[in-house]
Amino acid sequence: MTSYDLTGRKALVTGGARGLGAGMAEALAKAGAAVAVGDVLEDVGKETVQSLRDAGATAEFVPLDVTDDASWAEAVANTCTSLGGLDLVVNNAGVEITSLIADLDPAGLRTMLDVNVLGTALGLKHAFRTMRPGGAAGNGGSVVNIASVAATIAFPGIAGYSATKSAIDRLTRVGAAESGKLGYGVRVNCIYPGLTPTVMGNQLAVDCAELGLFPSPEEAAAAVVGLTPQGRLGQVDDMADAVVFLSSDAAKYITGAGLPVDGGMGM
Repeated sequence: MTSYDLTGRKALVTGGARGLGAGMAEALAKAGAAVAVGDVLEDVGKETVQSLRDAGATAEFVPLDVTDDASWAEAVANTCTSLGGLDLVVNNAGVEITSLIADLDPAGLRTMLDVNVLGTALGLKHAFRTMRPGGAAGNGGSVVNIASVAATIAFPGIAGYSATKSAIDRLTRVGAAESGKLGYGVRVNCIYPGLTPTVMGNQLAVDCAELGLFPSPEEAAAAVVGLTPQGRLGQVDDMADAVVFLSSDAAKYITGAGLPVDGGMGM
């Protein structure tokens, strides 16, 4: 059976400074990959990188604003230089701004579109250009996009977020089709994480309560648990393990897929 060993692989994780991204960077490193943490949070990102190094990993911090094309080009170039190539890209960076549709703020929606959709699209662009034959790395590889269970369910207060995460699902499938058709050698998949008690996940519960959708943040979280057959919230390592799997040779014949990692909530 093929293992999840990533020894010799070079990975870039966006939004890798904290939360799910930091957990994914750690899991990839534990599987043997050298990891670049890309983020706008430089101080926190460097702390995460130092933690990875303290555990024996090869890790670097690269400044990255995922909404900016030039920032992507520089971050990928820096990753290739510092790590010696690029084989894996995890498009994790994302934002969630809770709002009722009747009260939707155009500026908030534009922010989510920029970070979640444009950021992922640019990640695919630069992954393809770098990993395809003739690119700076040129050996193919894997892209894992981070969508959300919000792309598969209807939950109040997250219409804009749900729309952007649904777009990531479509970007994933079209990206996989283009890579295959054009011989890039890059597999493209996504995962749909369930609600996880990170900074973002906790804030969502608070926001839903403040909007009057639930009596308290605790009851908002309990409502999610009640919709989840496994009867619990997700944990960072649940999501990180799925990313390692999709990045590994154990998933070598998987592309264009969306993997629910949501305890059954979206089924």
